[in-house]
Amino acid sequence: MYGPSPNAPAWTNLIPLAIVALVILRNSRARRLRIEAMWIAPVVIIALIALSLTSQGMPSPLGLLLDVAGVVIGAGLGWWRARFTHITVDPVTHELTSRASPIGMLVILVVFTVRFGIRAYAQQNGTTLGVWAVAIPDALLVMSVGLVCAGRLEIFIRAKRLLNEARAKAGLP
Repeated sequence: MYGPSPNAPAWTNLIPLAIVALVILRNSRARRLRIEAMWIAPVVIIALIALSLTSQGMPSPLGLLLDVAGVVIGAGLGWWRARFTHITVDPVTHELTSRASPIGMLVILVVFTVRFGIRAYAQQNGTTLGVWAVAIPDALLVMSVGLVCAGRLEIFIRAKRLLNEARAKAGLP
């Protein structure tokens, strides 16, 4: 299973919380948005999760169905979260900046909390859950693919539109 074992020290549960806190702090500040590099994070996360899932072998039909549902739910949440991202274009330099909204950061926190709770439940009740004990954590893992990819795509589309509008106002091609 994923995550710390039930007998692990309590501080091991603080590591994921610290990572989420760092992500929220990082996203609360305006940062330069480079639309030409937005494909990198989705490719990396797809590769890492594909490596993780292929090492486990072919999932059951139920597991595959849950994985597809996880990607779809993640994509919906990623798109919704990205809609709240503030994107600005400097009128002179046409430099893009983005800043996550508090609602978008709350979505990250809720998704993390729900995922962590479901994973902990699946670990503790693995024998009674049967195939669900493996399928649920995998579905939650692939949910992050949908979350990242759809979020990046939404931000890319909006940023490109805003940049084109700013260039048109300035009379640039």
